[in-house]
Amino acid sequence: MKELVILSGKGGTGKTSVTGAFAAISKNKILCDADVDAADLHLLAAPDFKQRFDFMGGGLAFINPEKCSECGRCVELCKFDAIDATFHVDEIACEGCGVCVDLCPEQAIDFPIQKCGEWFISDSRLGPMVHARLGIAQENSGKLVALVRTQARALAEEKNIDLILTDGPPGVGCPVIASLGGASSLLIVAEPTVSGLHDMERVAELAAHFKIPAMACVNKFDLNLDQTRAIQNLAEQKQIDFVGVIPFDPVMTEAMVYGKTVFEYDKPSETKAAIQGIWDEVIKKLE
Repeated sequence: MKELVILSGKGGTGKTSVTGAFAAISKNKILCDADVDAADLHLLAAPDFKQRFDFMGGGLAFINPEKCSECGRCVELCKFDAIDATFHVDEIACEGCGVCVDLCPEQAIDFPIQKCGEWFISDSRLGPMVHARLGIAQENSGKLVALVRTQARALAEEKNIDLILTDGPPGVGCPVIASLGGASSLLIVAEPTVSGLHDMERVAELAAHFKIPAMACVNKFDLNLDQTRAIQNLAEQKQIDFVGVIPFDPVMTEAMVYGKTVFEYDKPSETKAAIQGIWDEVIKKLE
């Protein structure tokens, strides 16, 4: 079984559009949306929710007034100012670190586990799909990413599917790290800007650290040819396989407006050939 994780280092590069396009032209695959903080692959895949599960994450401090002696130790310990002078915990300010729970001399603070979000197993026109939604202002997105990927792998084994297409989160933080472990390969979708070059370099360094083979492509490459060449040069320096470029194409945006991938949209587009060429190169590298 192979897993291709598609990352960008930042939002807005076209990562999800590329993932959806790959899903439209690939066979025998499962979709995994690992961007749990701001999931949007479902906007293209239009999943039919088959199973829904609660995601239980970190705890939230609660002071039991019957046990509390109002010694003030918890107020001193809380670095987030989440406990006021009346010994009430602000649910928004509490980060769930548990320091007050461990060090309360009266053991008066409970720490119930909270529901932080939901995860789903769905069918879609692009294939089976495992995805999730983290609650507003909730933590533990890295744990939810790991859970979604584990469930996608289990579903792939159950259905005898040999490819997982994972739409990863932006940036290089905890959710991205959680999306990389055990992956077969990584495709970086870069944009031809100064920030796009910098973000690609950060993701490349992360992939090298975890020893994940990496590939790269440039979306909307013709908006800045100098930056496109700079990205190609960086890929060569980092020993990353450069698999192609995608032109700026309003048809791709039109397709998204109608909730379709570019391959499902009936207007002619040079983008289709470009993405098909990249996909062919990606498959060669995966094999």
